[in-house]
Amino acid sequence: MEFYSFHLMPWPYLAPDFVERHRSAWITLSNAEFDPVRGHALYARYLDELAYADALGFDGVCVNEHHQTAYGLMPAPNIIAAILTQRVKRARIAILGNALPLRDHPLRVAEEVAMLDVISGGRIISGFVRGLGCEYHSFSMEATFSRDRFVEAHDLIVRAWTEPGPFEFEGEHYRFRYVNIWPRPLQQPHPPIWLPSTGSIETIEMAVRYGYPFIRVYETAAVVKQLFDEVRAHGEAAGRPVGPEGLGWMVPIYVAETDARALAEAEPHVMYLFRELSHRPFEFLLPPGYASAASMSRALDRLDRRQGYAGRSFRQLVEQGVVVIGSPATVRDRLAAYQREMGFGKLVPLLQFGTLPHELTMQNLELFAREVMPSLRPLGQPAASPARAGTTP
Repeated sequence: MEFYSFHLMPWPYLAPDFVERHRSAWITLSNAEFDPVRGHALYARYLDELAYADALGFDGVCVNEHHQTAYGLMPAPNIIAAILTQRVKRARIAILGNALPLRDHPLRVAEEVAMLDVISGGRIISGFVRGLGCEYHSFSMEATFSRDRFVEAHDLIVRAWTEPGPFEFEGEHYRFRYVNIWPRPLQQPHPPIWLPSTGSIETIEMAVRYGYPFIRVYETAAVVKQLFDEVRAHGEAAGRPVGPEGLGWMVPIYVAETDARALAEAEPHVMYLFRELSHRPFEFLLPPGYASAASMSRALDRLDRRQGYAGRSFRQLVEQGVVVIGSPATVRDRLAAYQREMGFGKLVPLLQFGTLPHELTMQNLELFAREVMPSLRPLGQPAASPARAGTTP
């Protein structure tokens, strides 16, 4: 199994009565709530936590993109990745990911990621995402064309990385007279591409078609297993079997010396993640046109069958596998059981979440790396397969 330490860089200073006083932590929350002095200290702290994951032996560190929200302070993940090329000396740097449809000039993504790959010595993983529905409100963008823009931008970027230029690109949404990026990426034919997703049918089909790892963000363990089974079924039907190396799970994890201590320490910070930071009306998350009819039907079915995260107790989040919390032995056993059930080969633990303070985050990173990772390494080994894109020359 491979381990990639993920960070949201959240804003931990929302008031205790925030949910009662505000409609959302996304889009409409006034930026008057952001204190730049505190923000300066937070960025320094969060970068230290990512660098520590590298020192502890994680295979990679991960950043992502969100806009106009307290949920995560990374509207420009490539900037954070650029800093990490100098702070993270060994591990891969995974951008999970650049929200392609939000860019009117996706060649900038091709250029920036290629530049990062060269600077880092070929350690970049390039995640591509559509961005949550909230992002389309933030940019006043029509969500109906999100999927088409995503696919077209992906095709343009891969061609820009792999085909000698200059060449002309004439698409429906993007048109360039000259495609001729400098620099080219170090990894050949291009940096590995991952597809983080909440599980739309179209993203699953794309992951299978191109052989990209499908990374599922936190959900109940039962739903994650269902989606991974679906990915494998699509792979079998297409004659492209998906092994453990093609499946990744992003899940909040907290480890302490005992189960009781872990549960007590983690609870307020987990609830802040799922209550305050995830506070938003449904229409922000799924604007009209964002999802296809088939994907929307599945999303509504899941919402009908379960409470939203904010309506669940901490105990329910633990019992349903939305979070994994306990002593090293408990966390090892649960993750090993989940791996046997789900068959994933990439674990993307969220080891800082919500208001979890720096000292507990560093403790969590260390205990996970030293007491949990070694015993799980042999699980989820990749099946024998031809060499894949993203190997360093």
